[in-house]
Amino acid sequence: MRSEPLSLTARGEGERGARRRTSPVLAALALASVLALTATGCGSGDAGTDANAQASASGAEGDGKITIPDDIRDRLKEHGIDVDEWKDGAWKDWDKDDWLREAQDYINPIIEGLWDPDRMREAEDPDRAVQESDLSGDQGVTDPEPAPVDAKAVSPTYHDNVPEAGKVFFDSPEGTMVCSATVVEDPAHPGKSNMVWTAGHCVHAGRSGGWYRNIAFVPSYNDQALSDGELAAATEDELAPYGVWWADWAQTSDQWIAQGGPTGGAGAPYDFAVIHVTPEEGGTGKSLEETVGSALPVNFAAPAVPQVESMTASGYPAAAPFDGETLYQCQDRPGRLSINASDPTMYRIGCTMTGGSSGGGWVATGADGQAALVSNTSIGPVNAGWLAGPRLGDVARGVYDSVSAKFTEQ
Repeated sequence: MRSEPLSLTARGEGERGARRRTSPVLAALALASVLALTATGCGSGDAGTDANAQASASGAEGDGKITIPDDIRDRLKEHGIDVDEWKDGAWKDWDKDDWLREAQDYINPIIEGLWDPDRMREAEDPDRAVQESDLSGDQGVTDPEPAPVDAKAVSPTYHDNVPEAGKVFFDSPEGTMVCSATVVEDPAHPGKSNMVWTAGHCVHAGRSGGWYRNIAFVPSYNDQALSDGELAAATEDELAPYGVWWADWAQTSDQWIAQGGPTGGAGAPYDFAVIHVTPEEGGTGKSLEETVGSALPVNFAAPAVPQVESMTASGYPAAAPFDGETLYQCQDRPGRLSINASDPTMYRIGCTMTGGSSGGGWVATGADGQAALVSNTSIGPVNAGWLAGPRLGDVARGVYDSVSAKFTEQ
């Protein structure tokens, strides 16, 4: 364990580049650290916090008018929001008094064409056996810092290798932002999931802010790994071959919302979120899982570190020396990182991925031989030598089950 100060940053990125904001926090187990969280923070409580209200801003039969369900229209009116004005740019007003924070306040009207190729390219960071799941030996423990593991570019096409991976785009007060994310199974709709797993700080700003806006998921972004020169002339079909999917529901942990902020490590062990998506243009009626052909199960057993041979983290790192356009992976045997002794100990692996990889899925193979999502990228040091991700226990399961249950009848 290192006793000298570390400089940590959440793995997301904004249009102003990786923000290296620092502030001394964390003294857990002699670990003095500074955390700079990409796009947000964290919250408190066991149940998790959800959000809804997706309205279509597409024209009705080409007349240019917005058609939205009556219940959504009423919710927007409650906040004094005119959908036409919102679509025309009113969403850019980040006045603190108007920045919707509470779960029931979340709105994300679809604005067709907002995430065009230029805007996407410009976005940068922000029943188990006891011996397999007994975490008592991990609680409050921090292992020595792992050796860096060089991130390796995934071979194109990405869909052939990691079909569940993609990028999350959203707007924040700091500008246009990106994170990474993973298509996960929906127990309410086997084989037809519209659920995506990412980091909490990719959807909500934490204690000092509210929900981010224009949240959208692009599976297999830049699937053919086009070069910089090729990207300049790339079409939307080339950058988003499986379409743009807007979040019509988002939920993160109460811990993340209550405690998180632009700096500090509080809530990082609960830095996860689930979004439910819908295609921007209606699509063919197929679900996201049917469209991409795959979705990962989620393992909430939180395996103890000694029981895990290796984990593979995927993401689109956007801070130097990466550009956010290429999918990378790191594979390593995890160690332990304790932020607060009373919070779940996080997983940590060696990895050189930088900002923009936040929210990307961590996958491990269980005793049954099945690959499952076990964590997501949350934080890492500014020098990009390692990444840490939360364990997915009861709180994470509550977030996941709540999103699934919300759409059970749909």
